[in-house]
Amino acid sequence: MRVLVVEDDSVHRFILTTIFQKSDDQVTAAKNGREALDILAEDQQFNIILTDIQMPEMDGIELLSRVRSNQITSMIPVIGFTAGDVNMYREKSATLFDALIAKPMDFWDLHTLAKRYVEGPTN
Repeated sequence: MRVLVVEDDSVHRFILTTIFQKSDDQVTAAKNGREALDILAEDQQFNIILTDIQMPEMDGIELLSRVRSNQITSMIPVIGFTAGDVNMYREKSATLFDALIAKPMDFWDLHTLAKRYVEGPTN
């Protein structure tokens, strides 16, 4: 699985990257939405995007909007996470995340959720 992790907190970015790499996933990390868009301009072949919402330069809401408005990246599942009010962000965002979870979060649960979105339902 190819994962784009977008997180301004270096410790969280490191933990998420490590967890996915332990599952033999390919991980690319960005510090904010602007950096993520630069990465996506060069490579759109990600299976999932995991993004913090509250980040400098470009937040996760703006990143989601740009990902969804691009025909090539619009179908990539996007999971958002925030230390802020999850319900407020659900209402504030005209474009919906595939999933939106609150921090603090269990990083392994996020890993499991991401796998479920990429692999789809099992029969």
